[in-house]
Amino acid sequence: MSPDEISERRSTGPRHPPNPSHPSLGAILLAGGRGTRVDGAAKPMFDVGGRTLLAAAVDAARRAGADPITVAAPLLDPALAVDWVREDPPFGGPVAAAVTALDAWAASGLAPAWTLLLACDLPTVDAAVARLVADMVLLPSDTDGLCLGDASSRPQWLIGVYRTAALQRAASDLPDGGRDASVRALVSELAIAVIAAPDALTRDVDTWEDLEEARARAAGVATEEHR
Repeated sequence: MSPDEISERRSTGPRHPPNPSHPSLGAILLAGGRGTRVDGAAKPMFDVGGRTLLAAAVDAARRAGADPITVAAPLLDPALAVDWVREDPPFGGPVAAAVTALDAWAASGLAPAWTLLLACDLPTVDAAVARLVADMVLLPSDTDGLCLGDASSRPQWLIGVYRTAALQRAASDLPDGGRDASVRALVSELAIAVIAAPDALTRDVDTWEDLEEARARAAGVATEEHR
């Protein structure tokens, strides 16, 4: 994809000036999966608590000060003030999508120090991103990033924040632009801290049942807040 093509796919929206007290941060939001366990539906467009999962991820990234915010997906919501890219051919997997976004940044001269790498199926993405950003600034210089760990201590690579330069180096080592590569293949050579997190922060929406549960939890939280 050329720089001209990238700029054509960019939605207009606010660009925030860098905060000198914090390292620069960008966000890559992965929203282009097939949704095979929900009959092909676009999971990022599921409404949970009055907004889509994609909008929630964008809001969380923006509150964290991320700029640019790039969504790797077809154009799901033109109203969102984000950049859009898509791997070619489509459905190359999350790694190919991330590599495409990183390449788009490089072509446009964008070089945030850190990159939020997020799947867009997280009902509690606000809290997850807040945790990542709070811990990010505490990492030693020889650590390439951090991700949250689920209740079984398994690293959730797509709920993570990584040094952009390290992520770009790892991406450049992958054959075929990362197509069909596992996320583990992308991060295997990186020094990543896995942070234990409450199960709620890593619980995603993979099935219709997950969606029902997420909506029920969101409704319960809203009820408590209005008491």
